[in-house]
Amino acid sequence: MFLISMLPVSELRGAIPLAMSVYNMPVWQAFIWSVLGNLFVAVFVIWILDLLINKFLVHRIYILNRFFTWLFERTQRKYSKKIERWGDLALVIFVAIPLPGTGAWTGALIAFVFGIPLRRAFPAISLGVIIAGVIVSLIVEGVIHFPFI
Repeated sequence: MFLISMLPVSELRGAIPLAMSVYNMPVWQAFIWSVLGNLFVAVFVIWILDLLINKFLVHRIYILNRFFTWLFERTQRKYSKKIERWGDLALVIFVAIPLPGTGAWTGALIAFVFGIPLRRAFPAISLGVIIAGVIVSLIVEGVIHFPFI
């Protein structure tokens, strides 16, 4: 479950249901392993992005430097007011929404693009991952019902 929750598309949103339904893991065990795997990948993504983009690619390959500069400036210009307004809470809420594309991977990417240091981003992403894990666990256990699931 640790490794499955590290996958970019499913993350813990896929790992918890898989653990509970296919591998018959208790909810607490599925939750813990899935959250730990998802948090591990968040730190890894921020660290690798910083290493690859800021320390290697940008300084060595001109066209990549221009591309990432353009991409980051455009993204920051478009969304910086929302990030400034909501602060770290925006990151928590975004990661906590249990839908594909809104997990720790994307939260780590957002933190990197907006220059949120790891010491600030990690607690926000962690809280979001824990909230998402609780929501997914409650859905799988049948405590929360959705008509479309």
